[in-house]
Amino acid sequence: MNEFEKNVQSKNHDVIDSIKGFTFSFLFFMIIFFIGVVFQVIGG
Repeated sequence: MNEFEKNVQSKNHDVIDSIKGFTFSFLFFMIIFFIGVVFQVIGG
């Protein structure tokens, strides 16, 4: 057995981490999109 498999640093599930990463990146791009829309409405 591999030495790193015995001494695991993080016991979190990968699915939960990937859901968090997807959610945070999605929210980040949504915020940038809405900021652009607000500036476009103000400028137009």
